Amino acid sequence: MANAAKPTIRPLSPHLQVYRLPLAAVLSITHRITGVGLTLGMLVLIWWLTSAAYGPDAYDQAMTYIASPLGLVVLLGFSLALFFHLSNGIRHLLWDAGRNFEIGATKRGNVFVIISTLVLTAAAWLLALV
Repeated sequence: MANAAKPTIRPLSPHLQVYRLPLAAVLSITHRITGVGLTLGMLVLIWWLTSAAYGPDAYDQAMTYIASPLGLVVLLGFSLALFFHLSNGIRHLLWDAGRNFEIGATKRGNVFVIISTLVLTAAAWLLALV
C-alpha cells in the first residue's frame, strides 16, 4: 500500500492575513475611515467655536486643551484626514466622470493622493507656525 500524501492545510477563502489589498483599495477604505474621523473632529471645531461665543474664560479653557500636546496630535490627525479626504475625493470625482480607470492612471492617482496629503498638511502647519 502506498503512503498517501499529507494534504496541505489551506484557508477556505482569502482573508486579510493571506490576501494583499491593492493600494487603491487601501486608500478607498482609508477614505471612509477619514470621513468618520472628520465627523468626530468637527465636534472639536464646534466646541472651539462655541467656547469663543461663551466668552474669554471658556475660550481660554478650550485653547488650553487644544494647545496641549494631545490636542496638537488631534489637530494634526484632523488636518491629515482633511487633506487626505480632499485629495482622494478629487480622484473619486474624476472616476465619477469616467476618467483615470486605466491601471497606470490609477497608480499615478494613488501616488498623487499620498503626496498631496503630505504636502498640503505640511504647508498648512508651516503656515500656521509662521
